[in-house]
Amino acid sequence: MDKQDFLLARKQLGKTQKQLAELLGSSTKAIQGYEQGWRSVPPHVERQVFFLLSRQRQKDNAGPSPCWEVKKCPKERREQCPAWEFQAGELCWFINGTICECKAQKNWKGKMDICRKCEVLTPFI
Repeated sequence: MDKQDFLLARKQLGKTQKQLAELLGSSTKAIQGYEQGWRSVPPHVERQVFFLLSRQRQKDNAGPSPCWEVKKCPKERREQCPAWEFQAGELCWFINGTICECKAQKNWKGKMDICRKCEVLTPFI
């Protein structure tokens, strides 16, 4: 998540820097740093921001279908995937170890490179 994406997300949430800092358990200085590009947005902050956006959009509309339906995952892949195990198909991007693009990603950056282009997450961002 770059500085523009972070700023856009804060505005979509309708929060001031101070309000978002409180939601994220962070400081206003950190929020300013992310928006100015002085600091990189850490993975745990990015995850929380996407989660807040998803919950905001979920209440406004029906939200996406579960990822295994959207991606047409075969039964054997579904049964190996944590998103299926925890019945969290609309939050697959939030869960590490999901089997996206036919394999589990080893880190958050690799996972999010895939998720940012995926039709399960894109309605929220």
